Amino acid sequence: MATIVSPLPGIFYRKPGPGKPPFANEGDTIEVGQTLGIVEIMKQFTEIQSDVAGVLESFEVNEGDMVNPGDAIIVIREG
Repeated sequence: MATIVSPLPGIFYRKPGPGKPPFANEGDTIEVGQTLGIVEIMKQFTEIQSDVAGVLESFEVNEGDMVNPGDAIIVIREG
């Protein structure tokens, strides 16, 4: 299992914007470099990308949750 962590503090979003579909869902096959969410701080948006390939196992935070640097966001089962 690989855990993707937040690189900075902010608010985590699974979607690129209101009314848009999520970047990824549990059970999806994930490629290296794929965007899985964004963290917003003061209207600056940072993409959260996967550094491993596998299956998205779970989101450790909910849409709109506050995250801090090093917080676990996503778990991916490598393979």
